[in-house]
Amino acid sequence: MSNLKHVGRMTGNQRKVIVAYRVLPGDPDHCLVVQTENLDAEMHDSLIKLVESNAGQTAYEFAEAMTRSRLSDGRIMLAALHTTGKLTKMPTTSIEMIPNQQTSILLSELNKNIAENKGVTVNDLALANESGQTTPAKTTPVVEEATTSPEVLDDAAIAKNLRSQADAMFKEAQRLRKEADELSPSKKKPAKKTTESV
Repeated sequence: MSNLKHVGRMTGNQRKVIVAYRVLPGDPDHCLVVQTENLDAEMHDSLIKLVESNAGQTAYEFAEAMTRSRLSDGRIMLAALHTTGKLTKMPTTSIEMIPNQQTSILLSELNKNIAENKGVTVNDLALANESGQTTPAKTTPVVEEATTSPEVLDDAAIAKNLRSQADAMFKEAQRLRKEADELSPSKKKPAKKTTESV
């Protein structure tokens, strides 16, 4: 498949990466990536399938699609990648984006180009999505530095993230249920009569 967004490689060793966040809030010189060769086969296949999907390709930041996707074991993809230490913070000058076999551009340059086209600074890219809504910095996951020992995301932060995802899914489920009922109202089952034993 040609012209894929979010696909890159490390400039040093040419290892393939998927870029979850192109820019981090308050840290425009760093991004958040997943090194694909560090994943087990099942997680790797799920990640690549999502990258190639319409949801993955239309996402402003790929992490947005990852928060809405589940692995085969039911875990939210982004949360699972946090807790297993698969998200790595890297300098944007160390990542080369490769939308296809013929094209490559440093992520730092790509971010600069996008910012110039939008008339904003690179730092602003981390705070506004394409619909113009601001994304608070706290939505960016706590990550490990590529050069330091892994930093485990604490249980409270994971729980908070899961609760907010659950709330969003509940609202979406209610909306879909309402839409379905408008299309074809569901028949309510009559209450069962209880028979007392004589």
